[in-house]
Amino acid sequence: MKGKFIIYQLIPRLFGNTNDNCVPNSSIYTNGSGKLADINDNILNYIKDLGVQFVWYTGVLEHATKTDYSNYGIKQNSSSYVKGIAGSPYAIKDYYDIDPDLATHPNRRAVEFNDLVSRTHSCGLGVIIDLVPNHIAREYHSDSRPEGIEDFNDKNLYILEGRLTLPTDSIDYAESPAKASGNDCFLTNPSINDWYDTVKLNYNNKDTWHKIYDIVRFWASKGVDGFRCDMAEMVPVEFWSWLIGNIKIDYPSLLFIAEIYDKSRYHIYLSEGKFDFLYDKSGLYETLIAVSQHKSGADEITKSWQSVDKIQDRLLNFLENHDESRLASDFILGEPERAIPALAVSTLLNRAPFLLYFGQELGERGMDAEGYSGVDGKTTIFDYWSVKSIREMLVDGLKPSIFEEYRKLMRLSTQVKAFSHGETFDLNYANPDSEDYSRFFNYSFVRFYGNDLYLVAVNFKNQPCSLKIMMPLHMFTHFNITGYYCEEHKIDLLPEGYISVNINKYSYIILRFTKHN
Repeated sequence: MKGKFIIYQLIPRLFGNTNDNCVPNSSIYTNGSGKLADINDNILNYIKDLGVQFVWYTGVLEHATKTDYSNYGIKQNSSSYVKGIAGSPYAIKDYYDIDPDLATHPNRRAVEFNDLVSRTHSCGLGVIIDLVPNHIAREYHSDSRPEGIEDFNDKNLYILEGRLTLPTDSIDYAESPAKASGNDCFLTNPSINDWYDTVKLNYNNKDTWHKIYDIVRFWASKGVDGFRCDMAEMVPVEFWSWLIGNIKIDYPSLLFIAEIYDKSRYHIYLSEGKFDFLYDKSGLYETLIAVSQHKSGADEITKSWQSVDKIQDRLLNFLENHDESRLASDFILGEPERAIPALAVSTLLNRAPFLLYFGQELGERGMDAEGYSGVDGKTTIFDYWSVKSIREMLVDGLKPSIFEEYRKLMRLSTQVKAFSHGETFDLNYANPDSEDYSRFFNYSFVRFYGNDLYLVAVNFKNQPCSLKIMMPLHMFTHFNITGYYCEEHKIDLLPEGYISVNINKYSYIILRFTKHN
């Protein structure tokens, strides 16, 4: 897929829940749950209007939970290892079924998911779901797998010597021999910080390869357009090469996005693993957070993209997702406005896709103590809960001023060719620290396409600034350009000339230059 696109990550269990009186550590009967049906045409149009092309529906597959759905033919799992009341959506217990929490009518949950896929496609949006190939729930049992498909068994797992000792009270669960936990914990006594609600899949057994292949084909046949592959670097790259290479014979446009954090392995998971895109947490995300917190200078942004130069367009940029604390939380920036400079860089710097996490565009702070997920600045994935900013938007139509900034940048980045398809030239090297330019607080670059050149200058500081930005001769020879002019501000673009701009605190400015006839 060429050109920038936007993915909107949405957790259905939380999104449609408008209960404004949720109680920490409470059941679905007290706190409620969002439903797939809540994601109606109005919601999908709201998402599309942001400039989005794909929706990542997080947590739609059936996973371990303390809620009893045995009346619907779903085997009830033990509660001892379940994290939270609702349970983690990454402890999947049936790869071929939909989470009954999300169904208006649980016995029709598969139909309701198919309807959601159809609605999403009708709105012109693609569907992405999670693929969690590294681990499964401790009591995995598929009661919905198609005829001829075998369930996972002990041969697909790592079996240890001895009895499992959970870090919680094992009042209703015993496991002997123990199985390795999902985070490569090969101990019979995993700690509270281990992924003890899951067991790791064994890829030394090629049968595991084929079972994951069958799962991917199943959901692709249901109209799913892509997979966000959880902890992809914990699964052998050889498997990914085999899986993606074979799946794309029949589904050539199917997207595969890898959650991967080790930058030294980026190239191999793209070239040999055949992924379309990779997370860039260890690169641009961590850099922009540090710069926004004034722990690093803005010149680190240059170093960040240079470290992944030729593959940067195949990295997924983001500033929030379900694993990270919210930007507006007390753990990161404290207020949503402080994120605007980082947002401008993350969306406009290159052709890489961008991930927008639901509620981020509304300045969600994530400071609730939901239950299993305490006050950590994150929106819980373990509890039945309602998200304040989303609830206020759904019920009262409230959209804070920050919303328009997000909408403007999302649309600009995908609808203006210079940003979605153009080349980038970093200006920071030509603008060393001076009275007129601080490389600690300021960052500038240009995007070029056709007859358009856009200058973007960003201010990470808590006060307005006036910059004089030098346009190096090398930029003109690199793009082979002459005679560009900014009509709005009556400025000629000249080699070794200076462009003077004023930028508000925590903000950015964009100047458009066009070929002067």
